[in-house]
Amino acid sequence: MGAKSSRNTTQNNRSDGHLLEYFRNTFVRGGGASSVNIPLTGLTATGGVISDYSDPGPGAIYRAHIFTSSGTFSVSALGTFGSNVEYLVVAGGGGGGPEGQAGGGGAGGFRTNVPGHPLASPTAFPVSAGPTSYPVTVGAGGAGGTKGVDSVLTSPSAPQTITSTGGGYGSPLSTPGGGPGGSGGGSGNTPAGPDVGGTSSPVTSPAQGFAGGNAPGYSNNYFGGGGGGATAVGSNGPAIAPGGAGSPISISGITTHYAGGGGGGGNQNPSYFTTDSVGGIGGGGAGSGGQTPHPVYGFSGVPGTQSTGGGGGGSSYPTPTNSGGQGGSGIVVVRYQIGQLTATAKATGGAISYYGDKTIHTFTSTGTFTTAPNWTATNVEYVVIGGGGSGGGKTYISAGGGAGSYRTGTTPIGAHPVSTTIQVGAGGVLTSLSSGGSGTESYFGIPITAPGGGYGGTYPSPGIGGPGGSGGGGASQSPPGAGGPATGAPFPGTIGATPAAGWGHSGGAGSVGPPAYGSGGGGGAGGVGSNGTPTLGGNGGIGIQLPATFRNPVSTVGAPGPVSPPVSGADTSGKYWVAGGGGGSTYPTGTPGSSGGAGGGGAGSAGANGGDGVINTGSGGGGSEREPGPATQLGRGGSGIVLIAYPS
Repeated sequence: MGAKSSRNTTQNNRSDGHLLEYFRNTFVRGGGASSVNIPLTGLTATGGVISDYSDPGPGAIYRAHIFTSSGTFSVSALGTFGSNVEYLVVAGGGGGGPEGQAGGGGAGGFRTNVPGHPLASPTAFPVSAGPTSYPVTVGAGGAGGTKGVDSVLTSPSAPQTITSTGGGYGSPLSTPGGGPGGSGGGSGNTPAGPDVGGTSSPVTSPAQGFAGGNAPGYSNNYFGGGGGGATAVGSNGPAIAPGGAGSPISISGITTHYAGGGGGGGNQNPSYFTTDSVGGIGGGGAGSGGQTPHPVYGFSGVPGTQSTGGGGGGSSYPTPTNSGGQGGSGIVVVRYQIGQLTATAKATGGAISYYGDKTIHTFTSTGTFTTAPNWTATNVEYVVIGGGGSGGGKTYISAGGGAGSYRTGTTPIGAHPVSTTIQVGAGGVLTSLSSGGSGTESYFGIPITAPGGGYGGTYPSPGIGGPGGSGGGGASQSPPGAGGPATGAPFPGTIGATPAAGWGHSGGAGSVGPPAYGSGGGGGAGGVGSNGTPTLGGNGGIGIQLPATFRNPVSTVGAPGPVSPPVSGADTSGKYWVAGGGGGSTYPTGTPGSSGGAGGGGAGSAGANGGDGVINTGSGGGGSEREPGPATQLGRGGSGIVLIAYPS
């Protein structure tokens, strides 16, 4: 496997005849390269977020396609490095158990064929040009007490299709045994006990995960079992029960741990435990120990980290409204060799790609942007989008969440070398059974900050949407809940530099029927959320397309949008849209749901879960409709994103 260097690479979207000259210009003339070898041709493919980097050992240049949401890996031509690709497929993590003394959620299944990795399959994955499409499904994390969703890399040749199974659910105090899955969920305690954790199922070779931890049977001072992880079983109760460890891998160019299990939950009584059960390394959420409430989740389990497949943490007893942590969504990465080079990059951090004579750093998670001694640019162009707000809580007629603020412009980078902290804001999630959550801020250094979106309002009164970069919608009730206000400024209709507040809009208000009841849509970066009506929830506000600098044709950053955009500076590709608002829900059940705003907003429900905002778009989640329950969840906000570009 080998450790990877901090992102050195080749140029996307250039003809083979110009690649060598590109490397000479970029690396040799800039004093950064020690050698350039020919040929420099790999597959021609599109899909996902592009990351180009070199391995400092053999000097191989790789291109990784990183999918944090579902899409398509498409191959149009084969190069001189063969037709085999390497993959990582991680499923969504299972939700931690609710109630108390609950099991942690199991991690999503972990499957790879990267040579040298301890869990690598020896089976090759050849691709073909045609062009040929390989659909990618990125599984969502399970709500509290439910299984995660499978992630799949689909091949036209059926035996090659790689499926990683969603993580098993953690069970609550009243239910014996954890759920089976990629990794098994931990068992909650029951009076009958002892209770056995869920298994890793179906069985694969190598194993895609491990079993969840066991629980000893009910007692006031016992923990449920931890969820299993990619490399270890979840810990058993009655003592503090961490989740099983995930596995590190460098396939994206950055060594990252994936598929950690959620920690088991304890008892909400200060005379018993003082410490939470930590989640397994690789995105597992902590289980509530029961004495000190988490500042956001209280005595509920902590969610697994998005795009890791981590299991959610188990909740603590006795409050019945405590929820198990939601599992983290999965990820799919496909990589292949595109060249051979030893070079020194001008900067490190995030996923690096090249387009239009610009180097682009894409941060889909928090990191550091660091310039190298050979840095030459004076200014950088940036886009910073906060995390989207969630839809309203798990009750009736909940409203859509607002998008995170959209901020773009140019800034001097300062003295060199210099390191700048990048934060990618998380999307809002459930904080209790009756309350959604706001997104968190993203920033490129503290001065360039984009606030998160506001949460959607929840029935009963007052049902007001939360404030944020864009505001959440208001819930339908009497009197109707008002939409939340926006900290962002109204979008003027032309894509370009923003004010310091970024672009953002207020959420729509709820409505009172009959014949139906509609909650408001969350605001989007490009427009206000629609008001709910007596027949339908309001649509989420429209988002904005990324600036032209970041519209690399081989990359799928962002979400679909209009092909006839109503704004100046947008193209007609229907791609690269971000920061749409979430749709409001509609009552009664069975009526049509509302749409999320273009740019990744989650759809509003009419009797089921609200739709999630698309990850790494900063979009709002959709509102849910119906009473609380482990199978019903609000729409989670999409995490934010930070993009940085400068001349290559």
